[in-house]
Amino acid sequence: MPVHNHEIAERFTRLANLLEIEGENPYRVRAYRNAARTIGGLSANIADLVSEEQDLTRYPGIGKDLAAKIRTLVRSGELPDLTETEERVPTELSDLMVIEGLGPKGVRALYKKLNVDSLEDLEEAARAGRIHEVERFGEKTEKAILEEIEKIRSGGKKRTRLADAEEVARPLVAYLAEAEGVEAIEVAGSFRRRKETVGDLDILASCGDSGPVMERFVTHEDVTEVVSRGSTRSTVRLSSGMDVDLRAIHGRSYGAALHYFTGSQAHNIAVRQRGLERGYKVNEYGIFAHDRDEEPVAGATEEEVYGRVDLPWIPPELREDRGEIQAAEKGALPRLVTRKALRGDLHAHTNATDGADSLRDMARAAAEAGHEYLAITDHSKRVSMAHGLDADRLRRQGEEIDRLNEELNGITLLKGSEVDILEDGRLDLPDDVLAGLDVTVCSIHYRFNLPRDKQTDRIIRAMDNPHFRILGHPSGRAINEREPFELDMERLVEAAAERHCALEVNAQPARLDLRDMDCMLARERGAKLVLSTDAHNTYNLGLLGYAVDQARRGWAEAGDVINTRGLEDLRALLRRG
Repeated sequence: MPVHNHEIAERFTRLANLLEIEGENPYRVRAYRNAARTIGGLSANIADLVSEEQDLTRYPGIGKDLAAKIRTLVRSGELPDLTETEERVPTELSDLMVIEGLGPKGVRALYKKLNVDSLEDLEEAARAGRIHEVERFGEKTEKAILEEIEKIRSGGKKRTRLADAEEVARPLVAYLAEAEGVEAIEVAGSFRRRKETVGDLDILASCGDSGPVMERFVTHEDVTEVVSRGSTRSTVRLSSGMDVDLRAIHGRSYGAALHYFTGSQAHNIAVRQRGLERGYKVNEYGIFAHDRDEEPVAGATEEEVYGRVDLPWIPPELREDRGEIQAAEKGALPRLVTRKALRGDLHAHTNATDGADSLRDMARAAAEAGHEYLAITDHSKRVSMAHGLDADRLRRQGEEIDRLNEELNGITLLKGSEVDILEDGRLDLPDDVLAGLDVTVCSIHYRFNLPRDKQTDRIIRAMDNPHFRILGHPSGRAINEREPFELDMERLVEAAAERHCALEVNAQPARLDLRDMDCMLARERGAKLVLSTDAHNTYNLGLLGYAVDQARRGWAEAGDVINTRGLEDLRALLRRG
């Protein structure tokens, strides 16, 4: 049974969490976190690399010792270091770190003082009022912990993050495409709309004889349960826990089915209504004239379906019934930004802080990705766990960038910093230091739980600093792990537009932040976007497509995104108007 990258990354992350709770050497903890980040950001399946006996040490953050552990995990399903650590430290403690207000030190304190080693224990202690009696905790923190637990309890089954779903879907589709008779195959549903999370996977295959593809589907090595099996539809459960439907469709109905199983319910209802108004029935089998049900009048392609209801083809990312029908009717659909339109990346880290690779390696990888520029934005000093740079270290890094730029061809490194926004709205570095930078990505990394008005005021005060260029991961969320800040997003977007500050769309699969609706709001209010990877190693630079997906769902065009500009135009925009 294959082991997916995200499953391996989760094991290393859990090990890092438990070791940090235990008070282990921070360099060892950091090594495991970097390995998890590298593995999670790889486009290749690491299990395939192991089976092909490829050298894993060529990947950033993977030395000989970690490579051996990865090979053991892939081949045996076990990570001995994790097993040994779990014998000393309850594994459930790692899960507690998703609770806002609980870092490793807090989890360790509650475990030692109150013997809290599970979410149930934590909830019981909070309701009994025992948490605020522990040093470092107060009544407000205790209340916040209870609120976080209630959110988790009410969340139901977690949907799968898009990048994790892609890791499962792409190889499965490639495998099924090899079945005899398959003419076309596509994943539909929220996956095709590129939603940030995915429920079940819906795969459609166009074929005459469905037997070979159905047999290939239900006997795939990743299938743990065949939920149902039929000649035109089967459902299986994979080792990842995802359920997958496969539908075999005749070619004459493939476009109609793809349309039906891609759009949101509201979008599909709107299209069906337009069909009724024009004398047609629209369903997954095709478009039929009302007086004749025998043969569809259209349905082989999506273009045929939309054409019969007097609309142009609508990109899948827009099919949410958020005005796309009306825009299509008027010929006013946006020309959505593409990955090809991006000229560079404005948020990347190196091994000077919590990244895995050197300046030179990041520059080389960015050039190979086709970038004209890459902003180096290591953390400022407030993020002490990431060994954030103080003013002196940042100046020295800037000098190193200047020297490196003299050697580089086809790529320019921009001097930058991911500067912490302090609680009072000040930035974490002096103005004279910030003035010497090309780019500042200003972000919040602590005090996530401020009230809505205070958190909003905090960011807007930071934007008043003339050296503030980009608001990094604006809502602070971590998908399936941490809720967004309480923010007045409308007020924040208007403030960014007024001050010529850009808002980041962060490509990290756990963030995808801004949210799609906030991208729409930014576009409507005239605030510019930046699509960035927040790369912590060279392979993370390949995540940029996820930011593009998110921006497209927010109707963004190339003109709404500042890193679609060439270097000189970009520099002008970064001077805040």
